[in-house]
Amino acid sequence: MQQALDLRLLRTFVYAARSRSLSATSVQVARTQSAVTMQIQRLEDTVGQTLFHRSGSGIRLTESGERFLIYAERILKAHDDAISEFTNRGLYGSVSFGCPEDYLIAFGPPLLRSFGAIHSGVEITVVSAPTAELRKLLQQRQIDLALVSTPHPTPADDILRHEALVWVGSKPSLALQDFGDALPLALTASNTMDHKAACDAMAREGLKYSISFASNSLAGLIAIARSGLAISVFTQKAVPPDLYILDKYLPRLPHIGVLVAYADPEPPAVVRAFGEHIRQVLPSL
Repeated sequence: MQQALDLRLLRTFVYAARSRSLSATSVQVARTQSAVTMQIQRLEDTVGQTLFHRSGSGIRLTESGERFLIYAERILKAHDDAISEFTNRGLYGSVSFGCPEDYLIAFGPPLLRSFGAIHSGVEITVVSAPTAELRKLLQQRQIDLALVSTPHPTPADDILRHEALVWVGSKPSLALQDFGDALPLALTASNTMDHKAACDAMAREGLKYSISFASNSLAGLIAIARSGLAISVFTQKAVPPDLYILDKYLPRLPHIGVLVAYADPEPPAVVRAFGEHIRQVLPSL
């Protein structure tokens, strides 16, 4: 008799395929790493195929695993949609949500709290990373949806709000900070929008600058700005009250558009619902 697929094993498999880490999967499914390993082995025994290559650096899907992931996601989507449609439990399932750190701090609490109050049966895993990294995670289907930025919004983009990039320092004017000929900047990685916007603005005006500090952590950039050792660039919503916006002393920075992006053009009902919730709530925050 042919063995049936266990939904719990499928869910663990999908988490592992997305995270490429047994330790991360163990956190997501609230089991020990050894239990996760046993679940994957049981699933491999059921389908008669090796689904993962294992190495010291983590796990990655085999060719069979890549093919099986398509079926596993379809099965789980159909299951979660059916539960939501035909029971009184409301939405059910899990969502992996990506969000840049500044948006997570500014918008995350009200977005997650208000959605959880309506759909308590939904488990949301949050991944914080810059937009460039989130887009890669979406392409790799390691997250379901993400709140991302775009520097050049088009009419085709479903922009939910616009955010201003601003120069930030520890004192109310540049004259109070003796930086010398070249302005020291504290910026995120070179592939991020705020880094590119800052460098382009300085170059456009022919101003001298140096990248004195680099950090992809908002907390790290805030600490450097507070120290008075450099000027940084944040979205305006992320500026702490003890720091100063210095836009009137430095070249104009652009506004960026904020939108929701999905990994799957036809996401499961629970992912669609969370994305729609963001669309409804975010503009008013």
